[in-house]
Amino acid sequence: MVKVGFDNDKYLRIQSEHIKERIAQFGNKLYLELGGKLFDDYHASRVLPGFLPDSKLRMLQQLSDKAEIVIVISAKDIERNKVRQDLGITYDEDVLRLRTEFQNRGFLVGSVVITHYNGQASADAYRQRLERLGIKAYYHYTIEGYPNNVALIDSDEGFGKNDYVETERPLVIVTAPGPGSGKMAVCLSQLYNEHKRGIEAGYAKFETFPVWNLPLKHAVNIAYEAATADILDVNMIDPFHFDAYDKVAINYNRDIEIFPVLNALFEGISGESPYKSPTDMGVNMVGFCVCDDAACEEASKQEIIRRYYTALNKMANGAGNEHEVNKIQLLFKQAKITPEYRKCTVAAKARREAEGGVISSAIELNDGTVITASSSVLLGTCASLLLNAAKHLAGIDHSVKLIPQDFIEPIQKTKTVYLGGNNPRLHTDEVLVALSVLSKQDDNCRRALEQLPNLRGCQAHSTVMLGEVDQKIFHKLGVDITWEPVKKK
Repeated sequence: MVKVGFDNDKYLRIQSEHIKERIAQFGNKLYLELGGKLFDDYHASRVLPGFLPDSKLRMLQQLSDKAEIVIVISAKDIERNKVRQDLGITYDEDVLRLRTEFQNRGFLVGSVVITHYNGQASADAYRQRLERLGIKAYYHYTIEGYPNNVALIDSDEGFGKNDYVETERPLVIVTAPGPGSGKMAVCLSQLYNEHKRGIEAGYAKFETFPVWNLPLKHAVNIAYEAATADILDVNMIDPFHFDAYDKVAINYNRDIEIFPVLNALFEGISGESPYKSPTDMGVNMVGFCVCDDAACEEASKQEIIRRYYTALNKMANGAGNEHEVNKIQLLFKQAKITPEYRKCTVAAKARREAEGGVISSAIELNDGTVITASSSVLLGTCASLLLNAAKHLAGIDHSVKLIPQDFIEPIQKTKTVYLGGNNPRLHTDEVLVALSVLSKQDDNCRRALEQLPNLRGCQAHSTVMLGEVDQKIFHKLGVDITWEPVKKK
């Protein structure tokens, strides 16, 4: 089993209580900026083993009758077709997916705000698409000098130029498919425009990372920098918090940069700011729920390396850049690791060398055992790896062939002759289907299948890029797999 480092039950309890306290601090309206993801937060579940991907959603569902959700997407992300790496879909498609998911869980999704707008045709087309679907859509414009030109921002030519987002409930949760979408600016713009209309409103931030009460160089916080290396987020000691309380708290550059703007807005609205630092704005209680620091450190180091390989592969596919890769390489030094820290990476490369360059892979099981595999004329390397790992976990001798060759060959014929495929080897999904069919009459196949849940949380690596099918299978199994930026020949 995965070593748990995070107390999820405690988190649900104390996080819910803390948010309710913050809502009570403001009278009629609270804009709650949601940093990260409300559900499908796989980054948090990877670096904080024990955190469930939908924990934040479960907690906020207790307030669903008082809450509505506004989804934010940047026009820049629409224009460049930015992809959510964990799901493999573009941000504009993810907005629609998020809306459906929220509605299915009983939330009111009021509207979509398109930020950083300056006349992009792709944003116009997307707004028209939303409106055809019956979804309210608003534009928030690029403001010159943001976030430093406070005089312009806090004026009718700044926030006052933005569309006013109509909301109807006291708690407005502002979320987005990913970072850098402009969620905070939407909240601040709404405060400005609510005040113009004589409506009292407040702001708070619900962000998981960086964890303000963990050290700056804690692996959990370094992993956050690795996750946001493409937008160059930097973790920092909050200078405003230190000046106000003589205590160290961790925040990141964008929140620290925007804090004077927020302060100026609050002072303009009510004469004084309720917050003395950007850390004060947050409601994050994650740091109080770490129950095994070593387990979270280890998981976070694995995540940093995983992000590195993700960046390398993005660059190999023409979607990334050297700055992202170089940033994560610097983070390696802070975390005192290299890619070779990842046992499965070393094992996969060693198997490839031992096999004379044959495509290979490896998986580190939750008890520390490392299993390797290589491709053959019958099976792809990932299919072989799944079989080898399942056999080991089930106590089946490695020499046992779970799927007979005469069972595989007809499948290969269908793939190549009838379907016109070039690769006869079975992929992970095909192997799992074959195991399922055989499990009715073969006890070994049944026992191997029953071990699949025990692969959740395991680390794996391949010496070549994975196809989409294999990526999805490992994701569904909960295996954190990386791969070299090498395309199959």
